[in-house]
Amino acid sequence: MRSAFGYGVIAVLLLGGIAGGWYWWDVARFVESTDDAFVQADISAVSPKIQGYVREVRVSDNQLVKAGDVLVVIDDREFLSKLDQAHANARVQHAAIAMLETRRTWQEAVIEQASAAVASAEAELQRAGLDFARQRDLLKTDIASRQKYETADADKRKAEAALARTGAALVAERDQLAVLDAQREQEKAKLDQAEATFRLAQNDVDDTVIRAPVDGVIGNKGVQVGQLVKPGTLLLALVPLPHVYVVANFKETQLAGMRPGQRVRLTVDAFPGATLHGFIESFAPASGALFSLLPPENATGNFTKIVQRVPVRIALLPDEPLRPQLRPGLSAVVHVDIREGVSVAVAGPGLTR
Repeated sequence: MRSAFGYGVIAVLLLGGIAGGWYWWDVARFVESTDDAFVQADISAVSPKIQGYVREVRVSDNQLVKAGDVLVVIDDREFLSKLDQAHANARVQHAAIAMLETRRTWQEAVIEQASAAVASAEAELQRAGLDFARQRDLLKTDIASRQKYETADADKRKAEAALARTGAALVAERDQLAVLDAQREQEKAKLDQAEATFRLAQNDVDDTVIRAPVDGVIGNKGVQVGQLVKPGTLLLALVPLPHVYVVANFKETQLAGMRPGQRVRLTVDAFPGATLHGFIESFAPASGALFSLLPPENATGNFTKIVQRVPVRIALLPDEPLRPQLRPGLSAVVHVDIREGVSVAVAGPGLTR
């Protein structure tokens, strides 16, 4: 009786060992797994761009919001005053440019008047020159008196002086036109500066209303009405649920057969007995140690070799029923069957041998 029982136990153990060995040979040795894995999401930290006192907080903890929804409103009275001031400065510069345009039009009329005066002086000089030549010829024949000759000579000289004077006046008026053009360009530059200041003031007014950048759930809300906030102050966090993923930190010795696109089976500690499915999306460009605050420096002191871990990003299938219930930070256990080829198309660089 004892012999039969002993043989039975030995047979069961032998069959179990054979089944276990067969499972290891056919399945287990091709599965890479790790429990160093966590659910994560691209959490948006919401901060103000300006300094001011909070006037309204329109959301509460764990509230679902849509992209564009108003989260926080900062008191905008000071910024509206600066906007009005910038608008007034821009209007002043517009008026200055309009005045210079009017002065330029008037200056063009003055230049035309000066040009007409030059033309008149040229005609008068031509007449005086002809009269002088005639009196000079008559004086040679003693027909004209010397007094008329001298008068004609004086008239010619006065006509030459008048032409020089009107010509100089024309040049001066044209130079004044160039001065007006330079002043107009200067005022245009001031207008551009005033309009830029106006746009900045408008941006500040717009930034008093803080909106949700993406769809998600409000978390870590620390802002209160009346609080003085500054650029960089963390007001709240926006978690883009249910758009989560898993980051699994595999040992460097496990990566040889892993490729982007391979299917992944995983479990989450918060939901025991439930299995989720996904695929490898990408590999980190370096091990986690190199991205730490104090990266290891192995060239100094004694060296102890430590197996490094590389973060692997895993995307969940969109039809997973548990996906809406997952929260960033939950622990997971990940299994990758490296016998499978790339079964899901994945864009981006991966780990290659």
